[in-house]
Amino acid sequence: MADVTPETNDAGQQAARRPDVMVPIERIVANANQPRRTFREEDMADLVASVSEKGILQPLIVRSVPGGQFQIVAGERRWRAAQKAQLHEVPVLVREYSDEEVLEVAIIENIQRADLNAVEEAAGYRALMDSYGHTQERLAEALGKSRSHIANLLRLLNLPQDVLELVRDGKLSAGHARTLVTSEDPSRIAKEIVAKGLSVRAAEALAKKMADGPAPVKQRASVEKDADTAALEGDLSANLGMKVQLNHKSGHESGQLVITYRTLDELDSLCAKLGAG
Repeated sequence: MADVTPETNDAGQQAARRPDVMVPIERIVANANQPRRTFREEDMADLVASVSEKGILQPLIVRSVPGGQFQIVAGERRWRAAQKAQLHEVPVLVREYSDEEVLEVAIIENIQRADLNAVEEAAGYRALMDSYGHTQERLAEALGKSRSHIANLLRLLNLPQDVLELVRDGKLSAGHARTLVTSEDPSRIAKEIVAKGLSVRAAEALAKKMADGPAPVKQRASVEKDADTAALEGDLSANLGMKVQLNHKSGHESGQLVITYRTLDELDSLCAKLGAG
């Protein structure tokens, strides 16, 4: 098997403009932790046709792994297309990356190319947090995203698998999925959104309608709240910046505390204050 050597110029020195090397395609392996999982056949067909005609114009980013192989950091679609186009070697940029850096670079590269769907992006963030102890703030700083963007995407992972599959398949957008995060029956609503082709705004209205249900029975005791309870409600509402309702029956130890948020950003803020963010 041929050795992997850098391209050189006429003087025998490494070419400054082309720091890539040509690697036999059988020496390249995919990264099992690649955040991207979905490769649409129609998109791949276009890429294969382009690679067959013009070759790979943008080198893959790889790192050396045991066995004389190179693991893909970024560019798995190009590698797959090269295989289907029956290329014998591909251009690569060899970099020394840790496992953590590999995942970060893969996420950044895919986000910049808009290649990740919302679920894949969220799963990549979760992997960085679970495997390397990243916080949402650290991710936001490293990836150039807002903390609220990352927090909102991570919440999507709480949706049922059938809903996540609809997002992966492009049948539901991230905006649609966000409207289902707090729903009691997201699968049912998701199916209706897809069946009727609802816009995000219409999906929000549907989710709200199903969440409201029948008009709730008002607490009779709320009219009879004493001054201390009313004052406590006011203090909590002011501190949280959200409506707080305290239902406490006279003569009982237990009660109900209801916090109402209007947006997902408010929910994000509440989770952070409660130490769950």
